[in-house]
Parts: sequence; C-alpha cells; structure tokens
Amino acid sequence: MSAIRKLLLASVALSMSTTAFAQDGLVLRIGLDGGENEADQLRRSECVAEPLKAATGATEVQFFPSPDYNGIIQGLLGGTIDIAIMGASSYAAIELQKPDAVDPVLVAQQADGSTGYHTIMVARADSGITDLASTEGKKLGFADPDSTSGYLVPNVSLPADLGKPIAEFYSETGFGGGHENLVLGVLDGTWDVGTTFGSGQGEFSEGYTSGNLRIMVDKGLLDMDDLVEVWKSPIIPNGPLMVSNALAPEVKQQVTDMFFNLPETNFECFDAFTAGGYTKFVKTDKAMYQTIIDARKSVIGG
Repeated sequence: MSAIRKLLLASVALSMSTTAFAQDGLVLRIGLDGGENEADQLRRSECVAEPLKAATGATEVQFFPSPDYNGIIQGLLGGTIDIAIMGASSYAAIELQKPDAVDPVLVAQQADGSTGYHTIMVARADSGITDLASTEGKKLGFADPDSTSGYLVPNVSLPADLGKPIAEFYSETGFGGGHENLVLGVLDGTWDVGTTFGSGQGEFSEGYTSGNLRIMVDKGLLDMDDLVEVWKSPIIPNGPLMVSNALAPEVKQQVTDMFFNLPETNFECFDAFTAGGYTKFVKTDKAMYQTIIDARKSVIGG
C-alpha cells in the first residue's frame, strides 16, 4: 500500500472517529417552567451548567424555558428534557401519563427540616377583602392549570372552607399565566383574588422565607404592604427535582449526586437554583407524592 493511500485511510479513520465522538457527546437539557419570567429563570439556573459538565462529562448543558408548566411536562414525557424541578402536580401529571418517564430524586428542605409549603391566596390590601368570606362573588385567578399550589390544591381544599363549589362561590375564575403574572394581575385589578405560594414560615410582610411572594419582593416587583392574605392551604410537599429515565443509569446517578452535593460545593448556586429559602436537598421518591397523584387524578384526570 502506498504511503499516500495509507495517509488517506488514516485521515478517513480519524474523521470517522471524530464524528462518532461528536455524535456520542452527552448534552443535558434542563427545563424551566413558566412560573417566573424567562430572563430571571435563566439567570438563576445557569450556574449549574459547569458542575453538571464536570460530574457527567457532558459536552453541553442547555436550558429550555417554557411559558407554561405543560411545555416542560411534555418535554419530560417525550424525552426532550432531562432534568427539571417542578411542583408536585406537574410530577403527578407525568406519573399518570407515563409512569416510567422520570423519577423524583431530590426535594429542597427548609431550615426547620420541613419539605413543604402552602398555597397563599392574596388580594389587594385596598380592595376591602379581608378574609375568605369576603371573596364571595369576586374574580378568582389561578396561577397555571398544572400548578400544585396555584390550582390543584385550591380545587381540593377550598370548597370545604367555602361551603360550596368554587364555581358557585366566585363570579369568574381563570388563569394568570404563572405565579408572577398572577400576582401582578391581582395588583392591577385583573383578578380580585389569586392563588400563589409561599413557605408559610417567617413574616408575611416579607413574603415569607421562600416562595413566589418572597422571590417577587427580592426582585423589587412587590411591596407586601400592597397585599393581604385571605387564605392559606394545608401543607403541600415541595416539588421534586426530576431526572429522566431516558438517561443512562450512570449519568442519572451522576446528575443526582451533583445536585445532592451542590449545597456543600456551591451554596450560592444552590440558593439561586432553588430560588432561595432552603438549606439542602434531601432524597425523595414517588411515595412522598402519592396523595398529590391521587388528587390530580380525581380533580383533573389522568
């Protein structure tokens, strides 16, 4: 074989090897739900990219913001999203449609050891609404149809406290387009009252220690003096960090381990990614969310 032919064959082999490597390169895709505006979600989340690359050998970490929760749910169902942290109702939606699509692996924990939060129903402080009874006949806004605190839990818990179905108690109901937009809608009068979420710990005047109200306060979008709390739900389990079962088992474990250790390796990143107010991740599984799965099946269906 001539030297030139050997050189050509070597070049082709190198090219094929490089192409195969590129095709086999691991890309991790993180879904960001529509509870907050896209720019802020990306800013809070981008810090996890480098630790994920280091832990898994991934060549790239991509972020996919969605204007609503369902976009990320469909991505996890279809295998186009690998990782997401969402509310329990969103996980329940996936579990009911395709039980083997994802696993809930971790959940954020508060300083007191709790792993739950509450629906917080709010109205404008100058609206004359002071308690649940005074919301009768008003316009009620929900955050998103796939939100646990912003829709599912109120539909389960509110009727008993109202003494009648939601549709009979309120003049109108609808969706605000995510938690942040829902609260802004209450402030601008689109809704008389609306459902969002908070830890229920600390002071309402500060937006509690974590949750959408606190996030909005910290971003300068909300002065809590402009709102009044009119109802708080029973405790809801914090939403899980979900990892797709489409990933190879060893990669899935590497992803889980990276996030589990993140509070120790880079607390500032953990605090940003979880939107603040938490101390660490703890391990979780489907059992923690069975009551939410059952509730979603009852209220919304499979």
